[in-house]
Amino acid sequence: MVDSKSLGNCDESGTRVNVPDVVIVGNGDTFRLLCKASSKAQAWMKSCKAMELPGGCLVQVTTQQGEHVAEALQWVPGVMIAPDVNNGRKLVSIEA
Repeated sequence: MVDSKSLGNCDESGTRVNVPDVVIVGNGDTFRLLCKASSKAQAWMKSCKAMELPGGCLVQVTTQQGEHVAEALQWVPGVMIAPDVNNGRKLVSIEA
């Protein structure tokens, strides 16, 4: 039997706590969580993560509804990751 998916994971250390049999190769926090919202009762999750690279960020958005998952990647030039409200992060101009 498969356990229900843990929707509250926000970083590698939390994943290791919530998913005892997780196997991670490389840096599990390469993409840094910008923001996330989820409901276990309604079985949905939305998140936005970014990987900082020279000259900008690669941004990944994920939407999960039940067992269905959709993801998209987009290069955003001229931005970097900065702190935001509720322990989140946001993208800001490199020139700022």
